[in-house]
Amino acid sequence: MPERKDFEDRLKKLDEIRRMGIDPYPHYFHVTLDVGEILKRQEELMGKEVSTAGRLMALRYHGKVGFGDLVMDGSRIQIFLRYDVLGEAYTRFKEIVDRGDFLGVKGDVVRTDKGELSILLKDFAILSKSLYDLPHQWFGIEDVETRYRQRYLDMILNPEVFEIFRKRSAITREIRNYLNSLGFLEFETPILQPVYGGANAKPFITYVNAIERNYYLRISDELYLKRLLVAGYPRVYEIGKDFRNEDIDSRHNPEFTMIEIYEAFKDYRHMMDLTENLIKHVAFKVNGSYNVKLNGKDVDLSKPWKKVRMLDLLYENGIDARSIGDDEIKQLLKKYDIKMPAYVRGIAITKIFESMFEETFIEPVFVIDYPRESTPLCKLHRDDPSLIERFELYMNGIEIANGYTELNDPILQEKFFREEVERRTLGDEEAQQMDTDFIEALRTGMPNAGGVGIGIDRLSMILTGARSIKEVIYYPILAPRQEK
Repeated sequence: MPERKDFEDRLKKLDEIRRMGIDPYPHYFHVTLDVGEILKRQEELMGKEVSTAGRLMALRYHGKVGFGDLVMDGSRIQIFLRYDVLGEAYTRFKEIVDRGDFLGVKGDVVRTDKGELSILLKDFAILSKSLYDLPHQWFGIEDVETRYRQRYLDMILNPEVFEIFRKRSAITREIRNYLNSLGFLEFETPILQPVYGGANAKPFITYVNAIERNYYLRISDELYLKRLLVAGYPRVYEIGKDFRNEDIDSRHNPEFTMIEIYEAFKDYRHMMDLTENLIKHVAFKVNGSYNVKLNGKDVDLSKPWKKVRMLDLLYENGIDARSIGDDEIKQLLKKYDIKMPAYVRGIAITKIFESMFEETFIEPVFVIDYPRESTPLCKLHRDDPSLIERFELYMNGIEIANGYTELNDPILQEKFFREEVERRTLGDEEAQQMDTDFIEALRTGMPNAGGVGIGIDRLSMILTGARSIKEVIYYPILAPRQEK
């Protein structure tokens, strides 16, 4: 790759700085107040000396005065340079400082003649010399891709992107605060697993040299968190990365962040209430309001969320899933271009439902009571054993959460796992494996429980207004850049 001219020019300047006896990458700088704190306390600090630091994002000179914008942690303050204050240091500043450098500055908090809050410089230090001239704006499709590949530049140059990731951090913080206040304990379960499970997905496979066998990056935390219920912890959760070897699009990234929550002696009704209350809490704490804009529509999350039965919605739209024949279901699969390596009636009905309705759910809605075959980890419905006590939460046309009344019968669990194994023999690579160690844990005894998994990336999309999952993942997976 040929060197950029700005890089070559700044390398020369770097050599000049070092010849002056200046370290362009010093070990330490004493900061008395962050930029944001100066902004908050500006009236109190007026006329007082402060020492702060940040990246220089703008720089302009007018004779013997100069101005720059110092930015740190999303806050911006003007620095004000005067030759009659700095003397020869003013000339040195002009010679060695560029836009993009990290600077430490010391000076008095003042207002300029135009009333602009500023720091009148008395002294400065380069803390990190930037060897590239920062771009001034993004435009065009190619630059959109660059935003994702060089996310640090995206956040430097676009304050709204910086704020999205600040909110994302706040979302996980408030989730923890809420659950911890209810007595939940946070655990860390294995990411490398000898048997993957907890979801229908293709895994990533790796190899452990020390024991000479394949392991898998987890697709879910579920089966290990349930082992903690067996151990006697009544309320557990984990926030962590899961990995599914699936499509990459506006809603999917093979590496993503989930929270899974399990509570003993509860069912899916309780978990729906917990999910709703948790998301409402996080929305208010992060945005200061229950109002969000979903698909251009203002939605008040504080209102009670709807619950609808899957089969009822299908029936209302002309499909009686209880009596329809398999041939008719297969025709619907063709109609909605749904491919199934192994036909299973309940899974087919679920996929048809998702194709018909998923994108129509804008306001929050819990879809409940799924066909039994749609997951092997859920209790049979107490009123209808052809169904399971499962819910999915939809908002803005995407699935946000998935929860159950958890299956804790080891005999039935083993039977359902064997059905999954049979599906694998018929070519369904997403069918779950037989986990005999988990069956052993269930034989020891797991309390009845409710559980839910919530996609942190998708929830972040909802609460930040992002239209693509790539906008809320720091470094999304991208196809290799095509060399020109």
